[in-house]
Amino acid sequence: MSNNEPKQTRVSGTSKKDFWLTLPQYCLPQHLLSRLMHRICRLTIPWFKNRIISIIIRQYKVDMTEAVNPDINSYQHFNAFFTRKIKAETRPIAVGNDVIVSPVDGCISQLGFIEKGRIVQAKGHDYSTLELLGGDPALAAQFDGGQFATIYLSPRDYHRIHMPVSGKLMRMRYIPGKLFSVNPLTVRGVPRLFARNERVVTVFETDSGPMALILVGAIFVGSMETVWHEGEITPPYTKGILDWHYADAHIRLNKGEEMGRFNMGSTVVLLLPPDAPTWTDKWKAEMKIKLGQALT
Repeated sequence: MSNNEPKQTRVSGTSKKDFWLTLPQYCLPQHLLSRLMHRICRLTIPWFKNRIISIIIRQYKVDMTEAVNPDINSYQHFNAFFTRKIKAETRPIAVGNDVIVSPVDGCISQLGFIEKGRIVQAKGHDYSTLELLGGDPALAAQFDGGQFATIYLSPRDYHRIHMPVSGKLMRMRYIPGKLFSVNPLTVRGVPRLFARNERVVTVFETDSGPMALILVGAIFVGSMETVWHEGEITPPYTKGILDWHYADAHIRLNKGEEMGRFNMGSTVVLLLPPDAPTWTDKWKAEMKIKLGQALT
């Protein structure tokens, strides 16, 4: 067995159990179901959308006092509620030129160093930076020996994504793929999940070097958007990688500024180069984190 073979080939009994629990997802028509959810989330029938919104608020204990608009009846459809804007004062952005902040509300799935081009997904699972970034060796090499942080957004969380540090937009890549769920159970049970799922890779130049912020799609994630790209990046779903270059567009976003959104819940992966400020010891896997809290 090669030393470079992914660790997920040697799984514990618990990982095998997780695999069997997630096995049905391999058989689901993932993209078809996601297209259907995309349509349902945009239905404007008042009684329907208000009922769904009420159920989500109650089930996930969504704090509507943080919302700029707390009136659930005024949202055009469920997706408008799901991507609701929150009051800026509820998410103060940590200051400091060497302070990198969380780009989202969520739960830290994993964080640490990128060792030999590989990122930890869960206990017994890892995947390569090269896979995650869509097979671009030059791009992946910029993060060798750097750091990563993976943050999972649950249905109760704020679903807009903000800049963890100020930077100039250089590139965006849409990488087609599967649409497995990204909940903790599936992350433990599906090898190389984040490198297999559909994703949007955004690359910025910062004072600390390149930064990649990856938006990972999942089943029922109706679409992903960025503030500079007109309309939704998905759907429709494509079979090939799409690449946009922005070096000459002079698009710069400041730390804490909105850069995109999930139109249903999913996961972000943040990559930093070797010379960037390092994560503080405060943060560990499975800890809750809020947008704007200092990671370094």
